[in-house]
Amino acid sequence: MLRGVEAFCRQILARGDLASKLAPPPPWRDFACAPVLVDRPARDPGLEMRAGVEALPRPGKLGDAAARATCLAKFAHHELMAVELFAWALLRWPDLPRAMQKGLVQILREEQEHCRLYLDRLAAHGARLQEHVLSDYFWKHAPAIAASPAGPKAFLSAMGLTLEQGNLDFGPLYRDAFRAAGDGDSAAVCERVHRDEIGHVRFAAHWLRVLPDETGAPGAAHAGDDDEIARYEETVPFPLSAARAKGRRFNVEARRAAGLSDAFIEHVRGARPAPRQPGRPTARERGPA
Repeated sequence: MLRGVEAFCRQILARGDLASKLAPPPPWRDFACAPVLVDRPARDPGLEMRAGVEALPRPGKLGDAAARATCLAKFAHHELMAVELFAWALLRWPDLPRAMQKGLVQILREEQEHCRLYLDRLAAHGARLQEHVLSDYFWKHAPAIAASPAGPKAFLSAMGLTLEQGNLDFGPLYRDAFRAAGDGDSAAVCERVHRDEIGHVRFAAHWLRVLPDETGAPGAAHAGDDDEIARYEETVPFPLSAARAKGRRFNVEARRAAGLSDAFIEHVRGARPAPRQPGRPTARERGPA
């Protein structure tokens, strides 16, 4: 019978109900199994993902309660996808260093808490996640991450240094919008998530720097700023890029708090979308990770 982290991750991906996906992790015990690649997580009726979902309401629209509920549902679902993808990564690369495994489980636990907090705020607006159309925006990047020769470094660049780095901008923007709309409780959740996201970005930047590559060569623990940019650009899987690692209101201080160098911060600030490659998907929904 499976126990521990492996069973926990398998449950998140194999069961479609929210209770199973948000059940807390077990006490830590050393984790080892054969690599497991899951194409898509199980989802119960009402939680199915689909492409082409409409974008987030703009911050100025949050005076409308329905727009606030839509934002909260999207934010909760972003967190749910993150929960699933961290479980996916732990099973995809089960031979990661023990300290990194433990860090991934801790981040997964925080993503579960974020999801619960947003779901509580959604319920306070008289709505449920199952009443909203749910995007597959995060999950549609999983095949490119899984196929990348960068291995787990592609996951770190995609999740931590792109999607979650972008949330360093989106989180405070929507926090302030909720506050301006008189919804201080939702603003407080956005602030809580924002503080945790700083740590998630710091974790990704650290392990991208020190994790051995797929050949077994050690990472460069004290590489310079130019190498930090090169590591990201070499490992981030298309169509994700530095241009997708930011929002409209660029938050330099949060990035510095996450340990990103000024050179890398400026690289992200100045990034522009690359021309679309034939046959490659484009993002249809932007927003917090």
